[in-house]
Amino acid sequence: MNKLRDVYPLYLNNLAVQPNTDLAVTNKYTGEIAFHTALATPDIINEAIAGAVRAAAPFAAMASYERQAVLYHCVERFRERFDELAWGLCIEAGKPITDAEGEVTRLIDTFRIAAEEATRIYGEVQSLDISARAKGYIGMWKRVPIGPCSFISPFNFPLNLAAHKIAPAIAVGCPFVMKPASLTPLGAIIIGEVLAETALPEGAFSILPAARAGADLFTTDERLKLLSFTGSPRVGWDLKAKAGKKKVVLELGGNAAVVIDADADLEHAVARVVFGGYYQSGQSCIHVQRVIVHETVYETFRDMLVARVKVLRSGDPRDRTTFIGPMISVKEAARLKGWIDVAVASGARLLAGGGCAGAMLEATLLEDCARDTELFREEAFGPVVLLSRFSDWDAALAEVNDSKFGLQAGLFTRDIHKVLAAWDHLEVGGVVVNDVSSFRVDNMPYGGVKDSGLGREGVRFAIEDMTEIRNLVIRGLRVY
Repeated sequence: MNKLRDVYPLYLNNLAVQPNTDLAVTNKYTGEIAFHTALATPDIINEAIAGAVRAAAPFAAMASYERQAVLYHCVERFRERFDELAWGLCIEAGKPITDAEGEVTRLIDTFRIAAEEATRIYGEVQSLDISARAKGYIGMWKRVPIGPCSFISPFNFPLNLAAHKIAPAIAVGCPFVMKPASLTPLGAIIIGEVLAETALPEGAFSILPAARAGADLFTTDERLKLLSFTGSPRVGWDLKAKAGKKKVVLELGGNAAVVIDADADLEHAVARVVFGGYYQSGQSCIHVQRVIVHETVYETFRDMLVARVKVLRSGDPRDRTTFIGPMISVKEAARLKGWIDVAVASGARLLAGGGCAGAMLEATLLEDCARDTELFREEAFGPVVLLSRFSDWDAALAEVNDSKFGLQAGLFTRDIHKVLAAWDHLEVGGVVVNDVSSFRVDNMPYGGVKDSGLGREGVRFAIEDMTEIRNLVIRGLRVY
């Protein structure tokens, strides 16, 4: 399928609703309007939250095999609509078509993992007779759904990052309201279209594109028991401050580092850094931003990387030969171009790229970037990689930690002792060995520390956040 509809609805309490066509979504490569969707008003958001509250008891009462069946239905329908989903990503997000197909594959994986986990939400029997006063008592606990949830997803992975919230909620029986990013709402809307084919209780889900100014209820409404937000640190921490009593999970930004040791396989390391640094125009929170290379191999690695970066193909994301597509907006490309220019003026050496036309920013590589520049300290969120060198492993780890972020880090080394030292000392949520920071499998625990967020995603770990422990203590009628 290579054509999108002109108009898409929102989903309110499981039903497609078309109150307006107020949200215009552009083709990120051409800048032209690709389609319109409905935009939720505060009244609609309030109605969706009320529906989620009504759905909480019947959703929690569904048998695990019934929730599993809903998830497997989604898996099959996503497979059937694979090309449509990928094309939608290519248009609304500007994602090169091969990358878009990769994200649809991950969407399917995430729902499949959730289907498997839906029947594996276990509890535990616990010994309570730790002293004489508890002799004859039996303890056990189980996990129960936390209740109605609020989800806010970002523009860069409109399908899979929505899936990492929606699929665990269905697995455990939590009704939810979701606000997809206004720049890329289509992926979540299509997920809603598929969920509407199932027998979920009325109110179990609402997919509500909404303007940020009118979406406060997603954060402040006390009927919602959990807020899960993926996006920028500035917005995420502000939402947490407003969230009140509800549990908050934040998956925020990063400026991930990769360390290349002297014994690394340089061909492999270069290939993976090219992927991690420039895949989907670097618009990933675990994109490779800083590469720290041992001084004995620095020049060789640098020259190999420069050669690879200079031949990366930029252009129309619909073209299968394109590797670098547009950034999400002209504004974001101009921001990052400005950071590059300031870094160069401050002494950084531009090795490749640096040009910008509209939303198209060239794959850019610099070395010796000053540490007080925004390009070094902040999250670039674009196709820019910074090179530096090291001589001492501990100093390299310290440089990785020299950041207010702590999401993931990559290491290329053959020394297990260095790996274990890094695992002990790096202030990150995950350490990836002999691959880049941007490696992720959708069943692993994923999230960060410091300004990179709170909590973990990955289906099993999201289920833990979406449930509460309910304890049971039984006193025996006879004490033997």
